[in-house]
Amino acid sequence: MSHLEQEGRIKVGITCGDVNGIGLEVVMKTFLDNRMHQVCTPVIYASNKLVSLQRKLLNLTDFQYQTVKNSNEVILRKTNVLNCWEEEIPVEWGKPTEISGMHAFKSLEAATEDLRDKKIDVLVTAPINKHTIQNPDFNFQGHTEYLSAKFDSPDYLMFLVSETLRVAVVSGHIPVKDVAAHLSIEKIVKKLQLMNKSLKRDFGFRKPRIAVLGLNPHAGDSGLIGVEERDIIQPAVKQAFDSGLFVYGPYSADGFFGSGSFRKFDAVLAMYHDQGLVPFKTISFSTGVNFTAGLPVVRTSPDHGTAYDIAGKGTANEDSLRDAIYTAIDILKKREEYDEVTAKPLAFSKQTRDQ
Repeated sequence: MSHLEQEGRIKVGITCGDVNGIGLEVVMKTFLDNRMHQVCTPVIYASNKLVSLQRKLLNLTDFQYQTVKNSNEVILRKTNVLNCWEEEIPVEWGKPTEISGMHAFKSLEAATEDLRDKKIDVLVTAPINKHTIQNPDFNFQGHTEYLSAKFDSPDYLMFLVSETLRVAVVSGHIPVKDVAAHLSIEKIVKKLQLMNKSLKRDFGFRKPRIAVLGLNPHAGDSGLIGVEERDIIQPAVKQAFDSGLFVYGPYSADGFFGSGSFRKFDAVLAMYHDQGLVPFKTISFSTGVNFTAGLPVVRTSPDHGTAYDIAGKGTANEDSLRDAIYTAIDILKKREEYDEVTAKPLAFSKQTRDQ
């Protein structure tokens, strides 16, 4: 049994996201169930004034929490709200505003600092508005790119995971017209190496099987519809396979998901955002989790956005946020177990040399 499991004190930092969206609603609904405190100690980065206001507006009066000024005051197995600001701010449900973006960033910045300083064990991020959060300190396309820069990890992987499907993408938040230009043999091989390592260390697969999708319709149809498969993707798959990875493809994306072929693999590498996320959200919506692989820390998020259209109505589903918390905890434990096992041969080897 791991140190973390023995103590049952995993501190899960949770950002509030865009305050005019459903972020705090799904967080509060998640921790209405006191059984959650048996597996973690939540630390919500927001303010007690904001949480109190939204609790009243959403009629979630059974939600209980402790207010703390910093992470050193966190009370184990209780819901903690860490004050990232003191001022009262308005809640304008469903509206992207400068104020909502500013405070979403304050929450994220404080949580990221505590994660870096190991004052929390994992980070779960509620959805942000990628436009209103922009400022001199956040000039990024989203959480993934921000955290990559903060933890000096240029090689990362946006990994969407659920019980039935795991999908990553080669090119993330870029226009579709630029996707082909962003593909290269080296980049695809690097993503496959990251995925393979994550499947072993973060998810416990001994010999993960990975499927790779083509870029063009019918995977290029032998060059009739495009040459990226022939010139880039196939050589990348071969190079990765020859290096010892169990990698196969490229497969035509439509038939691959339509026929259920994805069930034969442990993970799928798509070439661009919507190619991977559309089928993922169709199959796993409300239970899917966004995980950033390749970072030295564990970060997850629900697979939905701010949901402005239902913000303030009290109808938001918390399942994905809850699953993001469970996934973060599971990954943390898997990493600890993997690192302990892989370190043992090194320790044995050192002991033998010392003798």
